[in-house]
Amino acid sequence: MAELVITNEGFERLSTELERLKVEERRRVADRLRGAMASEANLAQNTEYLEAREEKLQLERRILLLKQQLGSARIVAPCLNGRVDPGERVRVREILSGHSLELQLVGQLEVDVAAGRVSVASPLGQALVGLREGQIAIVDAPRGRLGFEVLAVEVPAHAA
Repeated sequence: MAELVITNEGFERLSTELERLKVEERRRVADRLRGAMASEANLAQNTEYLEAREEKLQLERRILLLKQQLGSARIVAPCLNGRVDPGERVRVREILSGHSLELQLVGQLEVDVAAGRVSVASPLGQALVGLREGQIAIVDAPRGRLGFEVLAVEVPAHAA
């Protein structure tokens, strides 16, 4: 199994989510369960109660998973060495199309493609790690082999 890495920003974001789930969401779900229990005597036929109980189970699973992930993840910081490292922003240009992308390489737990956060464990992330400006990353993608030229490597402002 590959090592689980996370940026400091991602660790803080997920820790905040964990605390919110443990405090606010547990309280909300408990209130929902109490209300459902009071509304009907036969709980086995009370769909509101059954749904609230299922929500409680899902919430507890999410809390346990976050605790385990945060407990086993290694926090990584940008290295400021001119190479692409986890936590750094990288601007790349897809060779064939000329389309430019700005990405931040992050750990597996904090991926958000819409926000430009790509996992270091993804094929693109693996190909980019360690490269310098001007070097080419080759990625085997479903639509074929793609090349990405590294245009710039930067440390995000919040990580500097």
